[in-house]
Formats: sequence, C-alpha cells, structure tokens
Amino acid sequence: MENKEDYLSIIEIDFKKVAWSSLIMTVILSIVGLVIYTFIRGDIQLSFTFWDFFLFCIGYILLIVLHECFHLFGFYFFGKVPWSSMDYGVNLKMGIAYATTNIPLPNHSMKKALLLPFWMTGVLPMFIGYTIEMPVLVLLGAWLIAGAAGDFAMYKELKKYPKDVLIKDDPVKPKLYVLKKD
Repeated sequence: MENKEDYLSIIEIDFKKVAWSSLIMTVILSIVGLVIYTFIRGDIQLSFTFWDFFLFCIGYILLIVLHECFHLFGFYFFGKVPWSSMDYGVNLKMGIAYATTNIPLPNHSMKKALLLPFWMTGVLPMFIGYTIEMPVLVLLGAWLIAGAAGDFAMYKELKKYPKDVLIKDDPVKPKLYVLKKD
C-alpha cells in the first residue's frame, strides 16, 4: 500500500457492527419479504424438506459467488479496470468472500461497484421470486440484501467524499483508502 502520506483517510468497517446489522436485516427482510409475498399472492406454501434446504444452501452459495463477481463487473464497467488488475476469492480466516482491484477508482465508480451486487443478487432475485411465485427466491434475495451490509457501510462512508477523489481497495482486508489528489 502507499505511504501513509498518500491518502486522506482509511475507511474500515466494524465487523461486529456489520455482522449484527446483517443478522437483523436478514430476519427483518425475510419476514417482510414473505409478508409482502403473502399479500401479493394471497397465500404462501413453504416446505422444509431436506432437498429444499439443500437447494436453498446451493442457491445461497451461488449468489454469494455472483455477488463478488458483480463487484468485479462493477470495477470493469464503471471503473474501466482491466480484468488482469482484479482478484477474487474467499478469506477463510475472516469468513468472507472478496473481490478486489489494485487500481484506484474514482469515488463515483467505486460506489456503483459496491452497490451493483445488492441490485443483482438481492433485489433482482426478490423481484423474480414475487413474479414467478417462488418464495425461496424472495428469501434468498432478502439474505443477499442483508449480506451487503458491509457494502452499505462502505458506501455510506464514501458519500462523505467528492465524486472524483480516488479510492484504493485494500487487497487483503475489507478497507478502502481515500487517496490525496495530486
């Protein structure tokens, strides 16, 4: 990473606070999502067979992978970052999946890249779940929206800075560096 003199500030998220926010959001969004589903469809039929649970878990894992892929797409489309400058994976020690780039992005591009997975893996599956009458998709969408709590926390912090200031993603930790203008 650059010298300390190269950046204005560091944006770090409080893991405990984000974890609690995510848990609370998961419960609330799951309940609200199913209440809305019931209101729209008139009834709800939830089954809890082994295969339903298994498919939910597979869907959840796939959407988490897609969540990180959408961060990469955001870096590419909004920040014009070449694919060779990006990385993704899972940090088992921290218990998180990640997508990162070693090229700083303008703040407005980084904010879009942070929120793209929320729309594509959270809101879109919920909408599809309502449309095709599949409550499991509503639940998966609710869980992925809540799973974006860290992205929301970083986005909230980025709103404090001008849109053209450069933001550097930390390659190892969920932290952003706000770089000084040259």
